[in-house]
Amino acid sequence: MRFKLWITILAAVFLIAGVGNAQAKTIKVGAAINLTGPASTWGQFHEKGQRDYFRYVNEVKGGVYGNKIEMITVDTAYKVPEAQAAINKFVLQDKVDMITTWGAGEGLAAKPIIQKYKVPAINYSTSWEILEKPVDYMYLPFGSYKMDCHAILEYIKAIHKGKNAPKVGLLTYNNAYGRSIHAPSKEYAKRLGINLVAVEEFPPKTVDLNTELLRLQKAGAEYVFMQMLPSAIITAFKSADRINYSPVFLGTWTSTDPDFFKMGAGLIRDRMIIQFPGGLPVDKSKGIAVMQQLWKKYKTVDKFDASYWEGVVIGMIM
Repeated sequence: MRFKLWITILAAVFLIAGVGNAQAKTIKVGAAINLTGPASTWGQFHEKGQRDYFRYVNEVKGGVYGNKIEMITVDTAYKVPEAQAAINKFVLQDKVDMITTWGAGEGLAAKPIIQKYKVPAINYSTSWEILEKPVDYMYLPFGSYKMDCHAILEYIKAIHKGKNAPKVGLLTYNNAYGRSIHAPSKEYAKRLGINLVAVEEFPPKTVDLNTELLRLQKAGAEYVFMQMLPSAIITAFKSADRINYSPVFLGTWTSTDPDFFKMGAGLIRDRMIIQFPGGLPVDKSKGIAVMQQLWKKYKTVDKFDASYWEGVVIGMIM
């Protein structure tokens, strides 16, 4: 009888230990982020914000129901093949539970792999094409470029003072990121009574935009809606100055990074407007309160930074 009692007690102990081990599962998150390519300071602060939030969850909140988060980062250098290789590594070698991808092209290229292995993935861009069917396991955190296009064109319509319809030109990269605003802009321009007079696109490595700006000027574009990285925006400003062209420049919020305002000192002036969908310190929201805790605790940033904010938000959603 006593022997059976000890067997029962030991079985219970092992059962409890097994439950405890099951509860202590590590949640693995793969992050395929641009850390060294064009606009990499943007990606660096994305990674830092996401990592700081996971660290906060582990250290302050005790993990997710006791499960700690492990973040595995791979630098894609803003290159599609590197992103695809990183995703394969995450699903086949690291056995991650969730994945973060970065640029529009990287997210689109990773989509078949992610859907094959059925691992949820969230993309840092707002490329609406990522949510084209099939959409299984694919997520966007900040709306989409369709919504951004509508916001910018609606703003142009509201501020335009001329009697005639506002004349808008698009200036974008010739890749997935740049072209993501083409179709939505054409659709919303027609709906809002805006005259879309020209679409100019160019390769990301272009170092002079005089020709593109001259075409926009000749087309009579009063507003230039851009979809490109910060260095190209600076190039556009320099080209506009060379040809004495003074439109209002507008861009989606993904066109800036922490280095943009340093690079653009003396060039940005008062001719650029950036659309932004996020929370700001003046909002005094619960999310901003968490951000401020992170600033104080980890000192990665000491004030609001949009790129860091994005990383924190993605971490929160995941």
